[in-house]
Amino acid sequence: MTTLSERISQSAFDGSRLRVVLLLDLYDGAQNQFLQVYEDLRKQVSSVPGHISDELCQSIENPSQWLITSEWESAPPFLAWLNSEEHVRSVEPLHGCVRDTRSLRFSVLQESGKAVVDLPLPVKGRLQTAPRRGDGLVRHALTFTVKPGSEAVVAKLMAGYASPQAQVDESTWLRRTSLFMHGNRVVRAIEVEGDLLAALRHVARQPEVRALEEALNPYLEQSRDLDDPASARVFFTRAALPAVHHVAAAGYESEAVGRHALFYSAKAGCGMALARLLAGQDEAAVDDLTSPVEGSTVFQRDDVVVRLLDVRGPLDARPALAAGVEGDRKAAVLARLLDDGDGYGSSGAEDGLLTTDLGISRFLARSTMRRITDRRAGAEV
Repeated sequence: MTTLSERISQSAFDGSRLRVVLLLDLYDGAQNQFLQVYEDLRKQVSSVPGHISDELCQSIENPSQWLITSEWESAPPFLAWLNSEEHVRSVEPLHGCVRDTRSLRFSVLQESGKAVVDLPLPVKGRLQTAPRRGDGLVRHALTFTVKPGSEAVVAKLMAGYASPQAQVDESTWLRRTSLFMHGNRVVRAIEVEGDLLAALRHVARQPEVRALEEALNPYLEQSRDLDDPASARVFFTRAALPAVHHVAAAGYESEAVGRHALFYSAKAGCGMALARLLAGQDEAAVDDLTSPVEGSTVFQRDDVVVRLLDVRGPLDARPALAAGVEGDRKAAVLARLLDDGDGYGSSGAEDGLLTTDLGISRFLARSTMRRITDRRAGAEV
């Protein structure tokens, strides 16, 4: 049995307060426009459930540099707003006055000072309970859909492109890229050592990646123009699939396990709850010395949930564990959260689809994504 301090862990589900830091670099002469946009944005955000407060700061050394900090009751309400179409629309006016941005998110572990006295008691108590141990990697994913009937062409394009250079700069490396498909949905998961934003920009500038993106354009369901910064920004904002939970056994060698991905389509408004359910199961699995699961990353945006598993041996050695339904009542809970249209919704639980060995095996087979590529540091696995 491993402990919280021993295993690798990151999570949006620990209930602790969240501090969001947004660094901005404004265009010259854009300050008045920015202040008006910020005022409109502040009014919108203040009504979002889970939002506590925000601050706007200007650098005393460089007037074009600004800082926005906001505090949230916990990570889930912030992520729900961040991934919403309302957020996409509300930040669009910023694009005309902001040259560059960088967003950082922190859970609050400790606090002190006079300002703490004025906080309501429920808010005071929502602190991260203990430091988490990391592995130096940042995990992120992109997801998009392609036109039905083009899946084979898209898979061939993505499997055949040359890997970009792994080293971004002296402190940032692209450590792993995993590409999966489920029907006409594409998921590209990356692991970065160092600065995620720098790595994403580095990859986007690589000729081989640019050529791949251009080749994919005719097959995308959501059109885009990569030569138009606004169009590209909106596409990749909507395609972002954040990692909401990661857990791994400390010290395990990823080369010794197989990487798999499972796709879950949640009922409207149930994506976060479904991701939380899977995260809890995977934490228990990593702590269990008999479990083949060495690591798990859960990605979630709206009602799309993708679960990346690093597993020793065959994925179906313990089908219920791999599907996310091992344990008392897990199958019934998962069935209630799944979209009824996939055949495994709440009616599926009553019919026994997720409570029988055959039903679980079928669900696992149906949910498992097709692996297109899995490359570490520029070398294909």
